[in-house]
Amino acid sequence: MSGILVLGETADGRMQPVTAELISAGRSLHEELGQDVAVAFLGSDLDDAASEAFSYGADTVYTVQDPLLAEPGVDAGVAAFQEACGRVEPDVVIVGRTALGRDIGPRLAFRLGTGLAQDCTDLEVDQDTKRVVATRPVYGGNALAKVTFTGSSPQIVILRLKAFEPLEPDPSRTGEVVTIDAGLDPSMIRSLLVETVRSESEGVRLEDASIVVSGGRGLGGPEPFEVLEELAQLLGGAVGASRAVCDAGWLDHSYQVGLTGKTVAPDLYITVGISGASQHMAGCSGAKHIVAVNRDAEANIFKSANFGVVGDWSKVLPSFLETVRELVE
Repeated sequence: MSGILVLGETADGRMQPVTAELISAGRSLHEELGQDVAVAFLGSDLDDAASEAFSYGADTVYTVQDPLLAEPGVDAGVAAFQEACGRVEPDVVIVGRTALGRDIGPRLAFRLGTGLAQDCTDLEVDQDTKRVVATRPVYGGNALAKVTFTGSSPQIVILRLKAFEPLEPDPSRTGEVVTIDAGLDPSMIRSLLVETVRSESEGVRLEDASIVVSGGRGLGGPEPFEVLEELAQLLGGAVGASRAVCDAGWLDHSYQVGLTGKTVAPDLYITVGISGASQHMAGCSGAKHIVAVNRDAEANIFKSANFGVVGDWSKVLPSFLETVRELVE
């Protein structure tokens, strides 16, 4: 076996940003293993996605097409990606920690009888064994462990979002597109898509925002999030929240940042009333700058913050908001 295979993700025929991150991870292994990086897309009408994949560093693109892949489904997806792995025979498979990746990755590892490393934040190569060494959080994010693979290939890793920065796209890059006929049988489909519900949200997506303003239990209720929303809008950012906030029903879980929520890596991460538990920090560890507002001077958040304000948010935030408004307007 040789080569690095990425599970590509698309939406409306276009490559999703997570795929560029996975290609970047693959290129980092390419430098040490000397193996090409391929991307497998599942679905149809994938010409645009293939072009984007080449521009971000893919050497080869495999398009696995079948009518059963027209709608998202784990049964068809696993079978199709397994077919791609059988065709490529990769040494390393990289999957994103997305809804699709979390469904396909473990099932693929079981079918191939190989190992899998979940929720990885970094990848490197052991120079003696030439096997992948993955870094992943353990004990609820309180520690980081380095794990490697023994036995059979491929080595499958599920990579946390925002763990790798996409490479600068090069539109001049091209490569070979190989079409794979998956030959899927309808009898293998055991779960059916009944309905798709799309939530309409205004402004920038939380995962893509360069500025995120997050609130925690210290805000005391849902009303203060209106202030955070105003601040986020002025800064051109998005609002996030801790798990405690979402569990309390103050905000929907789509706002949750953390180990069991979304992973963000903004240029600026502003926290208000967040204690800084390891589970939350696991979701924002990629932030370039963290600003914390908390009335508890001993709060863990100050250990990670670049700038901190010890004080009651209701006294600190209004003046800060007013200053931002003056600067922006």
